[in-house]
Amino acid sequence: MNYLAYISLAVYFIAMLAIGLFAYKKSTSDVSGYILGGRKVSPQVTALSAGASDMSGWMLMGLPGAMFLVGFETIYIALGLLIGALINYLIVAPKLRVYTEVADNALTIPEFFAKRFGNANSSIRIIAAAIIVIFFTLYTSAGLVAGGKLFESAFGLNYDLGLVVTLAVVVSYTLLGGFLAVSLTDFVQGCIMFIALVLVPVVAYQEFTSADTMLNFAYQSIPHFTDAMQNVTMLGLISSLSWGLGYFGQPHIIVRFMAIRSVADIKTARHIGMGWMTVTIVGALATGLVGIAYANKFGMKLTDPETIFIVFSELLFHPIISGFLLAAILAAIMSTISSQLLVSSSSLTEDIYRVMSKKESTEKDMVKMGRFGVAGVAIVASLLALDRSSSVLSLVSNAWAGFGAAFGPLVLFSLYKANLTHKAAIAGIVSGAATVLFWIYAPVLADGKALTTVVYEMIPGFAVSSVVIWVVSLLDTDPCAKTTKLFHKAGRVLAEDR
Repeated sequence: MNYLAYISLAVYFIAMLAIGLFAYKKSTSDVSGYILGGRKVSPQVTALSAGASDMSGWMLMGLPGAMFLVGFETIYIALGLLIGALINYLIVAPKLRVYTEVADNALTIPEFFAKRFGNANSSIRIIAAAIIVIFFTLYTSAGLVAGGKLFESAFGLNYDLGLVVTLAVVVSYTLLGGFLAVSLTDFVQGCIMFIALVLVPVVAYQEFTSADTMLNFAYQSIPHFTDAMQNVTMLGLISSLSWGLGYFGQPHIIVRFMAIRSVADIKTARHIGMGWMTVTIVGALATGLVGIAYANKFGMKLTDPETIFIVFSELLFHPIISGFLLAAILAAIMSTISSQLLVSSSSLTEDIYRVMSKKESTEKDMVKMGRFGVAGVAIVASLLALDRSSSVLSLVSNAWAGFGAAFGPLVLFSLYKANLTHKAAIAGIVSGAATVLFWIYAPVLADGKALTTVVYEMIPGFAVSSVVIWVVSLLDTDPCAKTTKLFHKAGRVLAEDR
């Protein structure tokens, strides 16, 4: 690759590290600053940070690849995600911002679950934190693998070297600047992704004289739009749309709502976030669609459809722009890795170390432990990522459903059901996670396949967790007066803030 592309990438890395140093000086003197940016994050940064950490490399590689392979049916997944993100902003964001602050300034999702029941050291905090640390460590390893493969395929560098470079840059700014660094870098990375996903499909489309011509070439490989819409089964439609349910339980996304400056700013964040998400998802789908037509028109053989964005970046643009576009993929990967590292570290230090430690720790000690946590999770994730064919990656691919089913219903019940009980909350987490794992791995069908081949595991996992929480809350004793008092206090504060 031309050296100019490397210069573009180097500039990007330097910018990320500079943001980390800025955040280090700005907001890491106490735990609240390191973990939540002192709850002073602007709506603009909140919106793009949530979007960038949500979409990851899936937006620039996975979604275009799915459109390239499957065709217009992919639209339903995109639609499900858009609906889910919008509902998340509407019904989760405002209450979670207020309730976590009223609950004795809960800084993490597990801590909120615990303080929701008036006991900061309850068992649910350890259980939820353990799930986050385990699954996000695996999730992070997948992101590192993606980074290593990007350097290998796009830059012709050694896979291990690409992994190390990705890890070094992400860990540096996350370890230094904490939540503010992650949010600010996500903001920049979100802007890069936005530009890239508008630029690539528009430039690629210029190779065709009209939309009809482009579609005619695309229809040589994929079903016509009308046929694709008519051939979708009801279970297939429900499975695709149900991706949106996952938003309610993704710790690295909903923690952004906890850090925004005020409830009043959430409306602004929603408008920006949904606008960004709509444009980028349409751009990703368009990249895949134009990619099919381009491949058919020019007889281009693509062994891996998920690399269509990379191929366009290298074929159609000047090396400097090409470097910028490849940096967009890296930005998508790094934004999610940094978010997962910080959430994992926060749970490791705040929800496990602080609860189990017998000695009092100062604010500076906990910030230091948070940095050790980032490094520790990163090291374990990098060791897993050294084996690019590791079986953990198949588990990570289902982590969205796992988190959505384990935490999603409980987040909603915690915010909307006053008489939710501690036992019901634990039962909901365990049953949701267990159902997802059973649905993915149990070979119960006649041909030895798992139930995930019939319907997406998010649906049964979310449903089982919700029913279990409701039933156990009815059968269990009423929650203590302190718990209901906190719930109603949060409701009053929310009404005042609005």
